[in-house]
Amino acid sequence: MRRLRAIPRRNSFGRIAAACIASLVLYVTAFGLVLDHPLSLGFLRQQIDVKVALGAAVGGPKLVVLAGSNGPYSHRCTVIARLLHMPCINGGVAVGIGLDYLFARWERVLHPGDIVYLPMEEAQYVRGRVETDVGPDAAIMLRHDWRTLARLAPDRWAGAIFSTDLRDALMAPIEMALVAGDFHDPREAVTGGTDAWGDHTGHTAAMAVANAAELAAAQPYHPDAAKIGAGYGSTLIAAFLDWARAHDVRAIGGLPTGFADSPPSDASIDAIRVVYLSHGADFLELPNRSLYPRVAFFDTPSHLNETWQRIHSVAVADGLVALLRRTVSLREPPLSLRVGHRPAAADPP
Repeated sequence: MRRLRAIPRRNSFGRIAAACIASLVLYVTAFGLVLDHPLSLGFLRQQIDVKVALGAAVGGPKLVVLAGSNGPYSHRCTVIARLLHMPCINGGVAVGIGLDYLFARWERVLHPGDIVYLPMEEAQYVRGRVETDVGPDAAIMLRHDWRTLARLAPDRWAGAIFSTDLRDALMAPIEMALVAGDFHDPREAVTGGTDAWGDHTGHTAAMAVANAAELAAAQPYHPDAAKIGAGYGSTLIAAFLDWARAHDVRAIGGLPTGFADSPPSDASIDAIRVVYLSHGADFLELPNRSLYPRVAFFDTPSHLNETWQRIHSVAVADGLVALLRRTVSLREPPLSLRVGHRPAAADPP
């Protein structure tokens, strides 16, 4: 028998390595330059881009609300702006968006004298590193925002590269084809839309009736104080607070809206408060701790319906006014930031 010639081990390793590199290049090219998810991720990307662009366009000191969907659903910037006499942009999008990505986008358009109010959802304090690395913003950055991805930690680069799978490869062409065919997205008719200042609108009390059974059965998630204190999300928030303090941006923490019959513990609220106070920020705690009856909500424990969104926004604005009045003489901010002084930029309508 003829003896088979052995393939040199070095050549085999080289071929395997070359195949792996070629596969990786093909993968990154496909998901970074060709395939897209304009329906499943497009609305998130669009909201972030529009809100950040608005923040960049507003002249003079402004108030920015940063949170998950609790921000736009439960807070109304058009109400807050009129009472605070300062332009307000609702920058909240969704809990699943990585806080490091959200902060990196907003840091580019925040300036000395700006105020950032952060009524973060409890889940955002304890969201882990792995969840953050491969969240929806990872795929968004890989396809559309390499500039921000380059600013984040190297583990975020790997998370972005490997944030998609075979299912995404199959769904992307379908979504792209639907959008190219003028597919009508029905979500706005069911949940409401977004106004020019980032507020969610149209989520009326009448529309909320369809969600009554779901709201009645909902059991809110309340992480304990230890998890909040050690949470990766808390670390990201703390880093942003340090950045804000170094850049003369006023950061004010707050509590998210929730069910009055299922409140977080006093210890958990104390842990949230400590995240802000220990990093030189202020903390706003409303008399009702942002808790409301279930009938006030739209579809989740973090989303007030439109009627109560306005009520809560008045309470938040009054709380911010009182907080700024108590601390303005101590911190000596610019005149344009002082309560009652109207900046040059027009208030939202």
